[in-house]
Amino acid sequence: MGSFLAFPVARTFSLLACVVAVLGLAFGGQGCRDFYAQIDESRRLAADLRLQFNQATDASNRAVMADTDAASTAFAGDAEKALQLVESDVAALLPLLRSLSLAKELQLLDEFGKHFAEYREVDRTILSLAVENTNLKAQALAFGSAREAADSFRDALGAVVSRVPSQQRCDVERLVAQATLAVREIQVLHAPHIAEPNDAAMTRMEQEMATLATSARLAVTSLTELVPADARPALTTARSAFDRFEDISRQIVALSRRNSNVRSLDLTLRAKPPLTAACEGSLRALQDLLAKEDIKATR
Repeated sequence: MGSFLAFPVARTFSLLACVVAVLGLAFGGQGCRDFYAQIDESRRLAADLRLQFNQATDASNRAVMADTDAASTAFAGDAEKALQLVESDVAALLPLLRSLSLAKELQLLDEFGKHFAEYREVDRTILSLAVENTNLKAQALAFGSAREAADSFRDALGAVVSRVPSQQRCDVERLVAQATLAVREIQVLHAPHIAEPNDAAMTRMEQEMATLATSARLAVTSLTELVPADARPALTTARSAFDRFEDISRQIVALSRRNSNVRSLDLTLRAKPPLTAACEGSLRALQDLLAKEDIKATR
């Protein structure tokens, strides 16, 4: 009787053991598949994160180097879109790494986040300055309407001289030369002022421009007492051209003082590279570690 009962019991336990083994393999296989799927998704997100960050950096650099408002604005928009995708990738990658309990990878992602926060702040300043293009606008005024006003001033003074009798021209020509040269010297100062990053140096140039403007205006005032009546309309035209030139010169100085292009370029060349390198280093190390997780899982 005992041996009769023992056989079915033993067989039952054997069957149960087989079932448990099969179930273990099944669930173990499912766990492996989940692990590999999560690793693959983590690697995809890390690769996209690095790609979007590099694209954001490139677009930001293009915004700084662009020579029109439209181009600067377009590149700044591209940079902002890429930065938003970086943030989306980080938000998606973080819970995956947590579920996989990948401590080193989590540490690198956190490290990237800290570097990226600093990068984001600097880049936000760069882009806001780049789209203003104040130095480019000042340059356009200097070589455009300011030059035209200066030429009109010169031409009007030339018309004044032509109406003065030859025996009275000496003093008139001297004053005309004084006024014309002063305006030309102001024009010469526009270019270095636009390119100058130092406030003190710009102040010195502005003081020199003010002295030259005073010299030109005094010369025009002195001409009023020397020229005949038929030369007065040309002198009035010259005075109007000089007023226009001074107004444009003030606009140039104000735009140049803002220095948006000079400042954005300085930040791009000086402050941005170490932050970019730090972010890139963290992302590269993260990708390398995730690539090795496949090897570890197969051992």
